[in-house]
Amino acid sequence: MTRSIVYKIKNIAIVFSVAMFFSCTNSAKEVRDFLADKNLPIGEAVNIDLKHTDSGSVDIKMKAPLMLDFANREAHPYSEFPKGIFITTIEKNGDSTTVKGDYAKTYNKTAVSEIRGNVVITNYAKNNKLETTEIFWDQKAHYFFTEKRFVFYTATDTIYGTGFEASEDLELWWVKNQSGVIEIKD
Repeated sequence: MTRSIVYKIKNIAIVFSVAMFFSCTNSAKEVRDFLADKNLPIGEAVNIDLKHTDSGSVDIKMKAPLMLDFANREAHPYSEFPKGIFITTIEKNGDSTTVKGDYAKTYNKTAVSEIRGNVVITNYAKNNKLETTEIFWDQKAHYFFTEKRFVFYTATDTIYGTGFEASEDLELWWVKNQSGVIEIKD
């Protein structure tokens, strides 16, 4: 009699397990939609150390402690770097520009990044450095812009102001509202 009870309990457990297994038939789209509704990322990467190459040469290096992938957003998919980001772009002639910030968000469709908190952009060859609290980086147009306060250092000048635009290498730049002394060459 005890053997038949154990046998029946095992059969019930097996039938219950199989029923539960086949009842979980969510499609990948349903899972992505659920995560998007709950504002959850579909992926997470820790301690990123990315090197991008072009024709065998490294042209971009990126480091970040955490990346959250929100590619499941239909209208505006993005990647978020809530613990900061450090990017180095390397030109073919060896010049490099670094971009550092405490927080970043990159929109996949537009290739525009928003970088906030202790933003520092440095071009070592030109000896130019920008410090601000927020910058937008249009990676397609190779262009930085902000409407926030900034400090811009060149080899000869320190410029303070609000509103700044520059080429990605900080070689060409425009200041909207400035203060400070600027050396003008004739």
